[in-house]
Amino acid sequence: MSTLPTIPRFKLPGIVAAINSRLPQWPHAVALTTALNAAAKMKLLPEDSLSQLEGRHFFVRVNDTGGEARFTYRNGLFRPLFAASGAPDLSFSANLSAFLQLLARQEDPDTLFFNRELSIEGDTELGLIVKNMLDAIELPQLPQIPAFRR
Repeated sequence: MSTLPTIPRFKLPGIVAAINSRLPQWPHAVALTTALNAAAKMKLLPEDSLSQLEGRHFFVRVNDTGGEARFTYRNGLFRPLFAASGAPDLSFSANLSAFLQLLARQEDPDTLFFNRELSIEGDTELGLIVKNMLDAIELPQLPQIPAFRR
């Protein structure tokens, strides 16, 4: 049972994406790859699946924020890509609320995909590997703080 609050579906105003899309995008890739590397180091990502990501290029777009991240997995690490190097092997796009719902395990990728809230394009086999990786993640249970109990 998740102790995280329920994340509602929302869409940020268009002005947010209009402004953010004009800003440098590399910080998003650095933040995302740092988080993915931390998850891998904590053994939250299945190692057998990670090896299948070797040399593949990924693209993540948060539609309503205008944020984009391009990255690859090479030599055991997720690495940001600072320049577009052709078409990615796999791309994901969704609004911020959909990505937060995935992270909180409130929604699964299949539901969001079939409800057209998550777009996945590219290599189908690679998409299934990533989807199965997401499904296999066992998030550690954090102790509840007494003041925040429901």
